[in-house]
Amino acid sequence: MKKALFYSLFSLVICNTHSVAQDTLPDFSLRNVGGNRIIAGWTNPFNNIKQISIQRSKDSLTGYKTIMTVPDPTPVQNGYADTRAPHDSMFYRIYIMLEKGQFYFSKPRRPVKDTIAVVTDNPKVEADTIRIGDTFVIAKPFRVDIDKFPGTDTVAVPKVDKNKKVPNGFLPSLYVYTNRDGYVRVNLPVSDKINQFSIKFYEENGNFLFELKNILEREFKIDKSAFYHAGWFFFELYDGGKLLEKHKFYLEKEF
Repeated sequence: MKKALFYSLFSLVICNTHSVAQDTLPDFSLRNVGGNRIIAGWTNPFNNIKQISIQRSKDSLTGYKTIMTVPDPTPVQNGYADTRAPHDSMFYRIYIMLEKGQFYFSKPRRPVKDTIAVVTDNPKVEADTIRIGDTFVIAKPFRVDIDKFPGTDTVAVPKVDKNKKVPNGFLPSLYVYTNRDGYVRVNLPVSDKINQFSIKFYEENGNFLFELKNILEREFKIDKSAFYHAGWFFFELYDGGKLLEKHKFYLEKEF
């Protein structure tokens, strides 16, 4: 019942906002979620992408400076939280580089402010807190604030595969996520005690799969074969026994 309620609420938000959470590159979404946090999100349709950089400027045409180059540009869905913007009216654009030196810029845009809330008053539904970077989101019941959402700005780009199956309305974890080479990538927070981190993995139905303990490397990959099949998987990231993040990722049938 809880799961049905969550997905019915989730579907309601998606149907009423079209692609609120993320847009397909070179388009991207840009939201002001408050607390000096601007969140950019995008869906990547390119198989030959080499670099994605987020740029910011006070002017829509000039003065752009790169504030972040994504460590791994290949995940189908990704995002970035800017917590150091001078104010919430800055302009943002995305630089995209493909193989053979091809590159493109998205059209600039300003963040839109979240104001519409979708909530449930059912006291029996438990609330799970998901941490995305320094942002916490309540999933059951959950709240999504939206006033306006980005349009469909475009630039000339090579033909992309529009039939590629992409999970919608999802902002991936910054610590555990998938990439196109068939691996689950782990990028742990900076710490002097990496071996204190542990990760538990679960099936979508909640069945426990396996746990990684005594981790020695901050960045590493897990082969897709460890999960046996495609689909959604949940994980819990712990730091010294304390829950740091509870989130999920999606493995595709073909990479």
